Amino acid sequence: MPGRLVAGRSGAGRLVAGRLLGALAVLLAVTLGVFVATALAAGDAASARLGPAADPATVQALRTELGLDQPPAQRYLGWLGAAARGDLGTSLISGRPVTDLIADRLGNSAILAAAAAAVLTPAALLLGTWAGLRPRRRPDRVVGAASVVLLALPEFVVGVALVSVFAVGLGWLPAVSYLPEGQGPLGQPSVLVLPVAALTLASLAPTVRLVRAGVAVAGAADAAAAARLNGVPEGRVVRCYVLPAALPAALPMLARTLTYLLGGALVVETLFGYPGLASAMVEAVNQRDVPVVQALALLAAAAAVAVNLCADLAARALDPAGSAR
Repeated sequence: MPGRLVAGRSGAGRLVAGRLLGALAVLLAVTLGVFVATALAAGDAASARLGPAADPATVQALRTELGLDQPPAQRYLGWLGAAARGDLGTSLISGRPVTDLIADRLGNSAILAAAAAAVLTPAALLLGTWAGLRPRRRPDRVVGAASVVLLALPEFVVGVALVSVFAVGLGWLPAVSYLPEGQGPLGQPSVLVLPVAALTLASLAPTVRLVRAGVAVAGAADAAAAARLNGVPEGRVVRCYVLPAALPAALPMLARTLTYLLGGALVVETLFGYPGLASAMVEAVNQRDVPVVQALALLAAAAAVAVNLCADLAARALDPAGSAR
């Protein structure tokens, strides 16, 4: 047993080390890809700030002031070196530090993601388990049909339907997630309800289907059947035999969903006017504010790597044979 524990710990250590090395490569590739894409786009921050009617000489002077006349490789390497020191640069449009701009929106996106995850995770586990324990029976057919419908509906259709019913029709909730200056969403929780509902409904079906498939297989396995024959209550069978065997396969999908939530679904934030990271990214792209775009892309990639690493470690811990591999 001690040898297996040591092997499990060393395996987890190798997994973390390998993922961290891979994460560095991913982050570099993301920042380089974003920089190249913005460099190839028409216009830059100087022309976006001054507008199409600006005098070319004035635009060129602003480009020189912002350092946009430097070679692209020099600008990228300069930004990369500063980012390695924790300096994400200054917005080319507002002149504010990028970290301050991100901090203003990060809290809003984190609250939205946490609220959606708090609804999505138990709902996916409960519905997937409920259907998986009753394969080919009415609960399974109902959950399967609902999942197919949700998968077929684009996010904006779900969001528009929610606004039409609960904001326009019934008047229960605000259609736009407007927040007064200096006030966060927790001070006005009603603005979270429709975006959270839209994110949950848009993300629910894939996770439910994966949980359902894992539970159906684990529920019919020999271990669960033997426990039932020995008189173990069904609730304990589900907790001790079915879920530990079914969840490892579902955790990567749940991790991808949580990453999607943390980044703030672009369509949902835009539809509801929610002041989060996704809307900040749209504004920065429209204004060709490269430092902000790069910083947001770096943050999203880092969050994806961290969440997926945690999911891999959790799946390894839940897998009964994981510590032996």
